[in-house]
Amino acid sequence: MTAITIDEKKCLQDGICAAECPGRLLQVETGKSCPSPTPDFEAYCLQCGHCVAVCPTGALSLEGLKPDDCRPMGPDLRVTPEQAEQFLTGRRSIRTYKQKTVAKPILEKLLDIAGAAPSAKNQQPWHWMVVQDPQEVHRLAGMVIDWMRGLIEAKPDMAVERGFTRVVSAWDNGEERICRGAPHIIIAHGDKDWGFGAEDCTLAISLLDLYATSLGLGCCWGGYFYSAINFHRPLFEDLGLPDHHKAYGAVMVGYPKFRYRRIPLRNPPRVSWK
Repeated sequence: MTAITIDEKKCLQDGICAAECPGRLLQVETGKSCPSPTPDFEAYCLQCGHCVAVCPTGALSLEGLKPDDCRPMGPDLRVTPEQAEQFLTGRRSIRTYKQKTVAKPILEKLLDIAGAAPSAKNQQPWHWMVVQDPQEVHRLAGMVIDWMRGLIEAKPDMAVERGFTRVVSAWDNGEERICRGAPHIIIAHGDKDWGFGAEDCTLAISLLDLYATSLGLGCCWGGYFYSAINFHRPLFEDLGLPDHHKAYGAVMVGYPKFRYRRIPLRNPPRVSWK
């Protein structure tokens, strides 16, 4: 149940909050000075905070979300289109890391920023498992190798197609290609019955990835790792994930060993216009 409060002394009666509410749960009635909640407001409010964030005067408050709780948008912090273009196109998947760990407060900040991602019905379904110890990351990578060995034996053609044989061969020769020597790995997991878990967690990990770049960190999606979590029960249990959850993604995190100096070309957009 969500309650809303409107300060009539601050309200400009501009109707912006009603126009921006995703569920159209605020109404502006003729003859009334301020917007009011619809009869089904409490049943359908997502607590997305749009009404609180968009109000020019801070006239609206939701239960658990007041204007003073929110950070103001700083116009001086806006990036230019040129800065945004370089930042976004210059992002790289990092697979070579320094032997240097990331401080816990920085990892916590990454997760805090990731939580600003959009999600279906504002469910924010992501849960996080952070593996901090580099030796533990290496041990868990070994469990992924065990999973791959089983698939090489059971389904050799598929294992070759997916590159498992090369990865296992590299491991046997002292090269770790599961987590690439990253000091940390972060797993996003959530309720396996939530229909938008993959999309929601992907968006959250993408924000984490981009913000990490701004801090001088590097990330890379751990496709082998999170696939193994869902198909290799020993790894799932070792991580201590709830039985009704599944992994929706994993990302390696650390300090890049090398600096990239150019932005590679990408395929032009494949677009149909109508």
